[in-house]
Amino acid sequence: MPAPGFPTLRMRRLRRTAALREMVRETWLRPSMFVLPLFVVPGTGVADEIPSMPGQFRWSVDRVADVCEEAWGLGIRSVILFGIPEAKDARGSHADRPDGIVQQALAVIRARCPDLLLITDVCLCEYTDHGHCGLLAGDPLDVDNDPSLERLAAEALSHAHAGADVIAPSDMMDGRVGAIRAALDGGGFDHFPILSYAAKYASGYYGPFRDAADSAPAFGDRNSYQMDPANRREALREVDLDISEGADMIMVKPALAYMDIIRDVRERWTGPLFAYNVSGEYAMVKAAAANGWIDERRVTLETLTSIARAGADGILTYHALDAARWLKEG
Repeated sequence: MPAPGFPTLRMRRLRRTAALREMVRETWLRPSMFVLPLFVVPGTGVADEIPSMPGQFRWSVDRVADVCEEAWGLGIRSVILFGIPEAKDARGSHADRPDGIVQQALAVIRARCPDLLLITDVCLCEYTDHGHCGLLAGDPLDVDNDPSLERLAAEALSHAHAGADVIAPSDMMDGRVGAIRAALDGGGFDHFPILSYAAKYASGYYGPFRDAADSAPAFGDRNSYQMDPANRREALREVDLDISEGADMIMVKPALAYMDIIRDVRERWTGPLFAYNVSGEYAMVKAAAANGWIDERRVTLETLTSIARAGADGILTYHALDAARWLKEG
């Protein structure tokens, strides 16, 4: 039946008071839906602020658990760890070492925050001296997909042994979810969920992250393995493939310029869907707020609400601590 029109229908009736607006609100943010990204570095007593990401730090292993305790107290229930090793080489050898930087951090955080969900990013870009997400071969050099799968699977298995709860491959190699699933299952970790960066675009919004993780490519770019920003239907093919290989959760990255992708995936995939509110999106808000051009709190919460409204069940965001505080304040 067609809805009655004005003056019988007045849409403003449900907007008159805060209590009424709250009662009919369709999308709700809550701290438990945020995943806090954390950068871990060698050393002790390190809290190194990232210039391009004000308010974000590189933490040494002995300091990172302090942030995790703070996050837990604010209602945040999960973090994702990115490691910056003390040495890099062509194979990313430190990625799967039992005493690697992420492996050390997992042990310390688990001891201090036993109930916090620990997600680890699985990729080689932070560990290779060339900054690419896989091994290189050929002339000219290019990422060699299939040999890279063995290294990624070894990294994932190492994280599982060290105490991770969820493995999140972000490399965008073909077949990496299946390779990691096989390694986890074969290693006695068939209960471990995989959160796949299924639709990860070759985006200009990653710049501050690459500063933070010292992971910018030494040559070339990542266009040959990350997705073309112009492609929409291809994202659904990537999602379907990762689900078929054993992914339990799906991620779209970045978020703001890819709301249509989040919505497309939401309509196709009934399982848990995440979106990554990436470093460049965070940095733009911080820069505009520092200049007095926007209300940081209002814009941040509006942005996160829009990502949830598009269909994301969870949001990886550098705003997590601030947003959780603001939500607690009401």
